[in-house]
Amino acid sequence: MSLEFIGLVSAQESSESLAPRGPNVDVAFLKASAQSQEYGGFDKVLLAVNTASPDSFVLATYAAAVTDRLGLLIAHRPGFQAPTFAARQFATLDQLSHGRVAINVITGGDGGDLQRDGDFVGHDDRYERTDEYLDVFRKTWTSEKPFGHQGRHYRIEGNLTQVKPVQQPHIPIYFSGASDAAVRVAARHADVYMMWGEPLAQIRERIATVRAAAAAYGRDQQLRFSLSLRPILGATEEEAWARAARILASAKELIGNAATHAKFRGFSANVGSERLVNIAREARVHDKRLWTEIAALTGATGNSTSLVGTPDQVAEAVAEYYDLGVSTFLFRGFDPLRDAVEYGQELLPRIRALVAGREATNRRKAG
Repeated sequence: MSLEFIGLVSAQESSESLAPRGPNVDVAFLKASAQSQEYGGFDKVLLAVNTASPDSFVLATYAAAVTDRLGLLIAHRPGFQAPTFAARQFATLDQLSHGRVAINVITGGDGGDLQRDGDFVGHDDRYERTDEYLDVFRKTWTSEKPFGHQGRHYRIEGNLTQVKPVQQPHIPIYFSGASDAAVRVAARHADVYMMWGEPLAQIRERIATVRAAAAAYGRDQQLRFSLSLRPILGATEEEAWARAARILASAKELIGNAATHAKFRGFSANVGSERLVNIAREARVHDKRLWTEIAALTGATGNSTSLVGTPDQVAEAVAEYYDLGVSTFLFRGFDPLRDAVEYGQELLPRIRALVAGREATNRRKAG
């Protein structure tokens, strides 16, 4: 399996433990963040979606303009645009960026956040709509003659979009969602199935479940898996855990300030969040260094579990997930720019070296 590393680019520097600083659209930070992660060896960066935040697609367009090689994983909510229109947007940006676009399909997430944008469709119906939406995406990108579509959610007649993606046959689809409905849609459409950081045993089980669902479509071997984590590094293990304690203390102070972290108020938990909260209730640390206290504090509103330790220790923990079948890792820090630079310097090279060693050993055994 080929390794892939994804970072995060946002319009403003902040985290659960770092109060927002700078303007809401901080162009200097956005540029520095994208360029530092490109220089540090990240393959892609995620541009997340939230009703309170600047638009992910527009931010991705700017990030594409200030980088040369960095991939752009754009979080996208089906149902807010006509699928043919959105497909043209993504294909156009894929052309402008010379084939650097990928899509993170966000169907479930925070139901309350969806309603703030006027979407009151129920959970399972949203996934049914996404299934149909992605069918139309593929037709729009691949059809060489006008096509029609008759479905429950969309009716299209005579569409022929001239702009096609650089990437063939289509732009990669990264899919998030832990519910049964999400797994059913991922089995049909996902190139990469994305998971939050859970203990090794749970990740092994989830990979098996999703592969089994994908096998019904003959896709079990082509589907790849991604894991999202918040690494906390230190020169020593003690230093890393001390930093985790400082992050937790700062987060407790900040999240108590409703004006600073309004996103934690009224959050509607999803299946993935509930899984992380239950894992956090079981223990503050799993598998030696999977730390769960930020997930417990925030109700797991997003990627919120950490691997804590020295760069060598965290790299070894990551390699254990790789052994289970995870080949894409999304890393973001609590001090976003500083951590992204440190990951590029200290963590990514170690993981690549460990995985290369494992692959070489496997080849020798197989030979």
